[in-house]
Amino acid sequence: MFLKVSFKYSRCEIQIKGSTMSALSVLTPDLEQNLKPEIMDLQNYSLVSEFVLHGLCNSQHLQNLFFIFFSGIYVALVLGNLIIVVTVISDPRLYSFPMYFLLGNLSFLDIWLASFATPKMIRDFLSDRKLISFGGCMAQIFFLHFVGGAEMVLLVTMAYDRYVAICKPLHYMTMMNLQTCIRLVSVSWAIGFVPSISQVAFTVNLPYCGPNEVDSFFCDLPLVIKLACVDTYVLGVLMISDSGLLSMSCFLLLLISYTVILITVQQQAAGGVSKALSTCSAHIMVVTLFFGPCIFIYVWPFSWFSVDKVLSVFYTIFTPLLNPLIYTLRNKDMKIAMKRLRNQHVTFH
Repeated sequence: MFLKVSFKYSRCEIQIKGSTMSALSVLTPDLEQNLKPEIMDLQNYSLVSEFVLHGLCNSQHLQNLFFIFFSGIYVALVLGNLIIVVTVISDPRLYSFPMYFLLGNLSFLDIWLASFATPKMIRDFLSDRKLISFGGCMAQIFFLHFVGGAEMVLLVTMAYDRYVAICKPLHYMTMMNLQTCIRLVSVSWAIGFVPSISQVAFTVNLPYCGPNEVDSFFCDLPLVIKLACVDTYVLGVLMISDSGLLSMSCFLLLLISYTVILITVQQQAAGGVSKALSTCSAHIMVVTLFFGPCIFIYVWPFSWFSVDKVLSVFYTIFTPLLNPLIYTLRNKDMKIAMKRLRNQHVTFH
């Protein structure tokens, strides 16, 4: 970054380019003594090493209640998703079946999605100053977009899995074998990684020179880039458009997939609509809960911080909590596998 600052002293004008301290070596002792405080102030102003998070609220009483509430929610969602991952891995029949293999990956991503900011938010409820280092802030931005993007593509993969299972049942195990599932999951991780690393690369190189307060409980990309001491309007639009494009594309693909499923089943059998809704209702519910807040935050042109905070909490905490309840814990095969795993554990001991 090219920095040019001019100080006028008597009839002398000194231009500082790049490092301010290097200019001190060419100054006379008297001039150096007069300019050194100004240069030191400039140095302090040019570097932001940490950010201040505003959190969810200012009331200490509410923060104490939130600490208890969100601690319980976080433990429940981690345990719920972890049980699903362990059950799928330990049961060969579930692991080799495409739907459960994908569900296990979804639960793994949900643990990461809930963990990138929630533990710090819970700890900050008991802290007066909610600080996060510059590196920690960039890490939050990276993991949010990495895991969020991967989960969006994974949900599209799961919709395709349901399409093949319902519309092409005779070819299901051929089209959705384990190797195909692994490739599709790898693609979802790659699509999540590439945009997130590029966004962080742009964000980390912006000059932050003063304002360092983020009105949220985590470092959200649109809020962080506004703190840079350059005009970031175009960059912000590009970054938000990137996230919004991925969200809208995946959401439209999901809508098309489930619409085709319903139409196909309706044409094939009487009462097909109710059967399809029974099979896909859990998928549609999770898609709505996941994409609704995400699209609203990144695509809606107006912003209300209180609304954005509520949607962010729902997106990063409650959706990962609801996924196990909606998708698998009510599933008969999953319940049998968990019971079998529990009996094996009891027998072992």
